[in-house]
Amino acid sequence: MILIRSLVFTAIFYVWSVIYAIAMVPLLVAPRGWLLAALRFWSLSVIVLLRVICGIRVEIRGREYAPTGDALIAPKHQTMFDVFVQFSALKGSLFVFKKELMAIPIFGWIALKLGSIVVDRAGQATALRDMVRRAQEQFRLEDRQLVIFPEGTRKAPGAAPDYKPGVAALYRELGVTVHPMATNAGMHWPAHGFLRRPGVIVYEFLEPIPPGLKRGEFMRRLEDSIETACGRLLAEGL
Repeated sequence: MILIRSLVFTAIFYVWSVIYAIAMVPLLVAPRGWLLAALRFWSLSVIVLLRVICGIRVEIRGREYAPTGDALIAPKHQTMFDVFVQFSALKGSLFVFKKELMAIPIFGWIALKLGSIVVDRAGQATALRDMVRRAQEQFRLEDRQLVIFPEGTRKAPGAAPDYKPGVAALYRELGVTVHPMATNAGMHWPAHGFLRRPGVIVYEFLEPIPPGLKRGEFMRRLEDSIETACGRLLAEGL
């Protein structure tokens, strides 16, 4: 039954997403707020599909820690759903994306319209400086919540963490609060394959990390916060 429900969800999800993405193309010349509203509706529609077809409920915890003004969001990354859910959880999300993702039709256009920051991971120090510069430009324009996955790529639940320096560079140069986010999403929507296992996907905003900490202290606090909370969510067995 899980296999059948997963196949049905996958087919509907991709057909619906392609149709909806095409329908959003005219919004590329509209105010950015319109595009964010459309993406919020799409995100909520995916959450409904998960519940109706796969028996997966999505729960957002720690909303008292969710930012509304300028902030960095540092979520654990276990599945591509981690990107989708941010549109319904945040007021003005934009993302740090690897360059390769921008080749996806329409997706790349939408990401650029949102002001998302494209990173060429082969560029190393130059790429870091460019990422910081573009983030500063976005934050000068309006209140935004910049989402950066600290490990840079998806990790299976329980896998050894590997936090990258990009989040520390943004933390230092932007001087804003960082909001860690834990999840157990990979237990129900794995990084690879199409099986969608019933249960509860939890995204939890954790206690914010204030600006001004030294790099080493910041990275230790960020990793400890996220990994401890993710371990707790996995232990809940939802």
